[in-house]
Order: sequence, then structure tokens, then C-alpha cells
Amino acid sequence: MIRLNNIFFSYGDKKVFDNFTLDIGSNDRLWLSGQSGCGKTTLLRLILGLETSQKGEIIKDISLKPSVVFQEDRLLPFKTALQNIMLVTNDETLAKENLEALGLKTEADTLVSELSGGMKRRVAIARALSVPFDYLILDEAFTGLDKQNIEIAIKQILKIAKDKAIILVSHSPLEAELLGAKQINCQALL
Repeated sequence: MIRLNNIFFSYGDKKVFDNFTLDIGSNDRLWLSGQSGCGKTTLLRLILGLETSQKGEIIKDISLKPSVVFQEDRLLPFKTALQNIMLVTNDETLAKENLEALGLKTEADTLVSELSGGMKRRVAIARALSVPFDYLILDEAFTGLDKQNIEIAIKQILKIAKDKAIILVSHSPLEAELLGAKQINCQALL
């Protein structure tokens, strides 16, 4: 599905990837782990086309659609939870189902500015699950959620993305275990 072939990438003198190759299959579950600053988010940005490798190539079908939960919620505070999701989808039924599955049924019509940090995270996850996608990127997607809400969110993710690739960036072995993701330690990527 996606192949990173002999990738080289650096920020000035700081080498992030050198001759790095990775194949991501259509239903792979990958967990990118490692210390802050080792290149996990850079790898996601390369996969998404937000950064360009300085050497090597990224091979993927341009018709493949990603969905992403970024480190930041990226929600509009002056819109409701449901309105934020409806900005990216026409499927209101699915949007409401995802909000309900994530424990936010009664908050659907609440302004995002009035939600707690954990609720905003769950809205961001619900939004990512409400669009058609071929692969899902989760960049520290569960930050600020307690264990129960992480388990609930991952259950819904696995339901919606049962036959899709999932790429997780996280410091939490629990999240990776719940997703059934194979670990790739970014310190070993150089």
C-alpha cells in the first residue's frame, strides 16, 4: 500500500532518516515509538506528503485517502462537536454514531469551547473516524484520556478501521497493545 524506499531526511545538520525503508500493508498496525524528537511525527508527515524526502522515494497510490488525529485537536471552538465533524463528512448518522460510541452523545450540540480537554480529544477521534479513509494515522491521539476512555476509543477505531492500516505514534505500550500494533522504534531507523 505505502512504501518508503531508502528515505533520507534531515533538518539542517540533524539527520532524522538515512537510507530508511518501510512497507505499510493495507491492514497493517504499526506503533512508532521512541524518545521525543527522534522523527516519529516527521515520518507521519512524509507519509502524508506534508514533508518531502531529500533522497529516496515514497511510493503510494495517490487515490489512497488518509484520516488523521493530530497531536493538537484542531477543532473550531465556536462550532459544536457535531458541527466540527460535519465539516469533513456528509454522513451525519456516522458522525453521531462515533460521538455516541466515544461517550459524547449528549455533547453533540455543545460548543467545543465548553468541552473539557479529554472531550475535545474524543471529538477529534470521532471526526477522523467519520470520513472515508484507507489508512488512519494517530499522532499521540489519546493524550489526556484516562484508561477507560482510551479503551473505548480504541474499540471504536478497530470497529471502523477493521480492514485498514493504522499507524500509531505513542509513548504508551498499552495503546499499542490494544490496537494490536507492531512496534517500530524510531531510534533504530537511522
